[in-house]
Amino acid sequence: MSARQTLPHTALDAAARWPDADAVVDGGQRLSFTGLAREMNRAAAAFVAAGLQPGDRVSIWMPNSLEWVVACLGIHAAGGVLVPLNTRYKADEARYILDRAKVRMVVASADFLGTRFADLAAELGAESVERVIAVGGDGDQWQTFLASGGGREAEVEARIDALQESDVSDIMFTSGTTGNPKGAVAEHGQTVRTAREWARATTLGPGDRFLIIWPFFHTSGYKGAWLPCLATGAAILPMAALDVPALVEIVEHERVSFMPGPPTLFQTLLALPDRRPEIFGALRVAVTGGASVAPAMIQAMRAELGIPIVLTGYGMTETCGTATMTGPDDPPEIVTTSCGRAIAGVEVICVDENNQPVPTGEAGEVVIRGMNVMRGYLDDPAATAAAIDADGWLHSGDIGVLDDQGYLRITDRKKDMFIVGGFNCYPAEIEKMLLAHPAILQVAVTGVPDARMGEVGKAWVVLKPGAALDGDALISWSRDRMANFKVPRAVAFLDELPVSATGKIQKFRLPAS
Repeated sequence: MSARQTLPHTALDAAARWPDADAVVDGGQRLSFTGLAREMNRAAAAFVAAGLQPGDRVSIWMPNSLEWVVACLGIHAAGGVLVPLNTRYKADEARYILDRAKVRMVVASADFLGTRFADLAAELGAESVERVIAVGGDGDQWQTFLASGGGREAEVEARIDALQESDVSDIMFTSGTTGNPKGAVAEHGQTVRTAREWARATTLGPGDRFLIIWPFFHTSGYKGAWLPCLATGAAILPMAALDVPALVEIVEHERVSFMPGPPTLFQTLLALPDRRPEIFGALRVAVTGGASVAPAMIQAMRAELGIPIVLTGYGMTETCGTATMTGPDDPPEIVTTSCGRAIAGVEVICVDENNQPVPTGEAGEVVIRGMNVMRGYLDDPAATAAAIDADGWLHSGDIGVLDDQGYLRITDRKKDMFIVGGFNCYPAEIEKMLLAHPAILQVAVTGVPDARMGEVGKAWVVLKPGAALDGDALISWSRDRMANFKVPRAVAFLDELPVSATGKIQKFRLPAS
């Protein structure tokens, strides 16, 4: 293993240890670890030729793909910093991040599910963006871009050699209660080390074939999926969009051994009418979570799908995606009622309002300290100081309980936050967007139960005097302006919102339905 823990050094180490093994399998495209290292260097040379300087920021705005991995590694090998963009973002959401992070270049899909991200990125008008590189579709520029770096090999080698573990690897934006996304700044060393510990905790290793449904723009798909594969010699199988028949075919044909997914995916697989045992014959590990999971479903995954190891965990963008994980020998009751124990190199405790540890079995705020905790929020020392205390503890805002064996159980999530299909939704951010509607005077957003998604958003709206608006029209307006998972699925109109004596909205006093 390479002594230096950066992403490019990890790729080079993988090429030395498993040169001919599959590194990425994306449909008809296959790259060995040797091939991936070669393509990383080509991409890095192209970024250097395009004028990228060490520390410059580059966004990737496209779905899971081989090109995503190559672009990311190329950015890092050139000394750049990754700023991923969610493929569900609308124009205003993407523009805010590009401007906030001062992104110089964007690598974007020419066309994905009807959205031309490359065209959209070029039209946003972000002041710092100098170049957009389109990938795929009719406007593909990727191969031409890769070919543009000829003769830059020595410069790439020098930049990789200069790269340090303390250098910034990425800035991943996470929404917050203030309403504006904040950029969590992470370093190469902590990112790679956390990925290695995630792999160790989940038993991921050489020869595994990991079907990645989690999006690469999220810490789960990036730091909790393809990077652990790179670190351990497992094959990366990206899936751009969840399609169950296609997934089943890939699982069988590629002998997938490792597959995370939301509970709804495994419920769907369990309900397949023509399910054959051999389809899932190689599948040995599943990771699930993001919604309530019944012990009976874990048992069915093991007994009916033949998956011997089912895991769950807990983490945040601010912790490189991981803080705790259940173990391969934990029974269904542990997997469904806890988030597991702290991974190696990480401490997790629960504290009271005075920042003092609470006794075992009592509820307190979950705080995390260790190699996985971010450097801080981008250009926001006040938010950083509010999140990370003087002793290095990251305050999650989640309420949890630790048992005498160190297993963590989350009892209450961040104030007001709700989860839609595995995506965190922060009402303050959605409310700020809704207030841009000319008819709305006040709005409050809450999460409400949903049989399919776990939870969805509901907007409680007070209209301006004389204004007219119906719920369907507001939902349609929202779909044009925010990511689909943030769009309220229900709207209720009130004459006024319940407020405290100081004028603060009291969501607990909103009607029950």
